[in-house]
Amino acid sequence: MRVVLQRVCRAKVSVAGETVGEIGRGWVSLLGVAPDDTAKDAAWLADKTANLRCFPDADGKMNLSVQDVGGAVLVVSQFTLYGDCGKGRRPSFIGAARPEVAEPLYVAFQDALKALGVPVACGRFGADMQVDLVNDGPVTLIVDSPG
Repeated sequence: MRVVLQRVCRAKVSVAGETVGEIGRGWVSLLGVAPDDTAKDAAWLADKTANLRCFPDADGKMNLSVQDVGGAVLVVSQFTLYGDCGKGRRPSFIGAARPEVAEPLYVAFQDALKALGVPVACGRFGADMQVDLVNDGPVTLIVDSPG
């Protein structure tokens, strides 16, 4: 699994003009799933997301996690994270899991975050979404599960 984390002051995701998920301070998590990923990958990535120390402490050092600052995570499915642009002019997405594999792991990632006590909002799997955010820092990280 792969996640792009963007530290935000606030963010929301909309589908057809309707806001379906919204957070204040925290992470926007663009989540991609590969065909061989498992629930173990989802749990590992959720733990990493919840505990990465990338929020400033009183001295301005990145020393606090999203949990430490009372933040939340907005989870958005993003199969294009596994796009291969190496050949031609059109990306290939064969590296992304099919929806019947990806959607349960997308939900497992959310559930694992919730089990860690992190408030979660989410987009709508497979929908055409618009994400509106204020990137804080900016801080943007790419994290791959070890599996």
